[in-house]
Amino acid sequence: MAKFKKERIEFLVKNSKVIGNLFIPENEKIFKYPAAFIGGPMTSVKEQVTGVYAQALAERGFVTLAIDHRYFGESEGKPRQYEKYLDKILDIRSALDFLKKRPEVDEGFVSLVGICLGAGYTLAAASQISGVHRLATVAGYYRDTEEMKSNNGDDFYNKISSGIKAREHYELTGKVLSIPAASLIKEAAMQTKDTVDYYTNRAAVQNYANSYAVMSREFFTTFDVQTYAEKIATPFLMIHSNKALSPHWADRFYKNVKAKKIRYIIESNGQTDFYDNTYIVNECVQYISKHLTPLESKS
Repeated sequence: MAKFKKERIEFLVKNSKVIGNLFIPENEKIFKYPAAFIGGPMTSVKEQVTGVYAQALAERGFVTLAIDHRYFGESEGKPRQYEKYLDKILDIRSALDFLKKRPEVDEGFVSLVGICLGAGYTLAAASQISGVHRLATVAGYYRDTEEMKSNNGDDFYNKISSGIKAREHYELTGKVLSIPAASLIKEAAMQTKDTVDYYTNRAAVQNYANSYAVMSREFFTTFDVQTYAEKIATPFLMIHSNKALSPHWADRFYKNVKAKKIRYIIESNGQTDFYDNTYIVNECVQYISKHLTPLESKS
């Protein structure tokens, strides 16, 4: 594995400071490297899964960037813990601009990698801009809002309504109504055993707050990842598992992608194995690095 250095970086998005970790390979014979932005799960921070993949890809010769999105971790922005997908997409677009301006980066080979909900955010960002070299997703959460409404329309619209009321409460009082991001004993944004274990135990880093602003539901509930499948024009790699989140949604999304694509189904015990299981992470990174490597570098 190649040596790398880690640099703390910052850039502005709508006058709010975004803090990130930039991983840069160290090879005296190479002046410019292919690069990738790593997008992660809801409420996550750069010291968790995105940092794991950023470091692993840097060891394989990529400049990589993991950030705290606005409203999370060390980055600025209020209200805190606000999972607003439109703003996360804008953060990713700004991160790509930042990467392309770095002197170590070959701006013609800048890619996007998304894990869990970060798959949806990176796919959405790629659909809005040109110049993305490759796309790769790992254990993506390919939300299908039409199916969600069909299965439980009352719950779907009640969540939107509660989000609107929470936003109005914030605008009136300045106070953010919150629930845990992950919990098995309280109402929470994530309520599966493996996600709760990950966020409250294995990845309970100091920079992470196990909290979710209820006002997020106004926008998050309506975020339909399936709509981006036909908009993808960039070569696409999907990695998933039959025990990761909603494999039938992953199948549906992949089927509707018209661009050049490839998929790997690997074994896991659940969703968060993809976040910190060394064997699974290494397997995923091998597939990703092959997919992202410029063709001339492979010859």
